[in-house]
Amino acid sequence: MDLFRLMWKFFRVGAMNELQYRANLVLQLLQSLLGLVTGLIGLALVFTFTNDLGGWSRSELLAVMGVHIMMGGVIRMTIQPNMERLMGEVEDGTLDYALTKPADAQVLISVREIRIWQMTDVLMGVIILLIAIDQMQAGIGFIHAIGFGIAIVLGGLMIYSFWLMLTTGAFWITQVDTIIQLFDGLYQAGRWPVGIYPDWLRTTLTFLVPVAFAVTIPAEAVTDRLTIQVLAGAFVFTVLLLVLSRTVWKIGLRQYSGASA
Repeated sequence: MDLFRLMWKFFRVGAMNELQYRANLVLQLLQSLLGLVTGLIGLALVFTFTNDLGGWSRSELLAVMGVHIMMGGVIRMTIQPNMERLMGEVEDGTLDYALTKPADAQVLISVREIRIWQMTDVLMGVIILLIAIDQMQAGIGFIHAIGFGIAIVLGGLMIYSFWLMLTTGAFWITQVDTIIQLFDGLYQAGRWPVGIYPDWLRTTLTFLVPVAFAVTIPAEAVTDRLTIQVLAGAFVFTVLLLVLSRTVWKIGLRQYSGASA
């Protein structure tokens, strides 16, 4: 309960700060629409030459796009801004202000920043996903909806763990932001199902950078492709990443020397 109260407080503060700059909403909407149009053009070009891509139909790939946009919005709204702030504070030696607070440091540094205008991507992704489900004309049953909900939560936790481990590298090296830029490039590959890629790239997008778990597997849930075995494997992998990221975070804190050191 303390976690949710803390998150709610930071959300309120972040919302009040963001609402001072409402012009950002217009810019964000334009950016989101541009990304959507680009994605739809790419999809249309693909189906100019084929009726399916790796066994995925046009409407099913639209579902993948919807999940990709939605998860991207979640990342840019919650995970990325907090990790960027953490990097800056480690480099400046000002992380002390968070470490001295009467709350778990990892929780605190993970919920301090909320960029609410990124909610436009989340809502746009949801709308595209609903359109795709309607076009598939098969509907989505209760089991599929539950599977999708579980898969999207597990995927988000994996992405969070991955970002935290990358960002924690700032305790040892500088210019971690160049590594994080690599994530943005790899995440764009998640616009398509990972099964269409060569084995080496599929493995990278599944286990090194868990884009497959964040995008493809949730999309498989609404296209009747997801199996209980894959979902169970995703759960185990999520637990492993959470434990590993927590361990890396604890080790990184021992290397930190801030303004008070």
